[in-house]
Amino acid sequence: MGLLSGILTLPLAPVRGVVWVAEQMKNQAEREYYDPRVIQRQLAEVDEAHANGELTDQQRDELQEGLLARLFEVQRRRGAGEM
Repeated sequence: MGLLSGILTLPLAPVRGVVWVAEQMKNQAEREYYDPRVIQRQLAEVDEAHANGELTDQQRDELQEGLLARLFEVQRRRGAGEM
């Protein structure tokens, strides 16, 4: 049965390959999105942009709030054993 099912599902191999690649890309994006070093670097970039007058106080606060929420999510996930 394994050979027969393999032959019958062979036309789906490209689809499975595309799904696998998409999953790998999603996983990599999530690793980067929740990487504390990346988040800390982005926080520093926000502070620098604000210091250079490129961001208003409100823009800085909004960006920092989002970055800190991600950082807290990293800690929550690690505490729950998800990462």
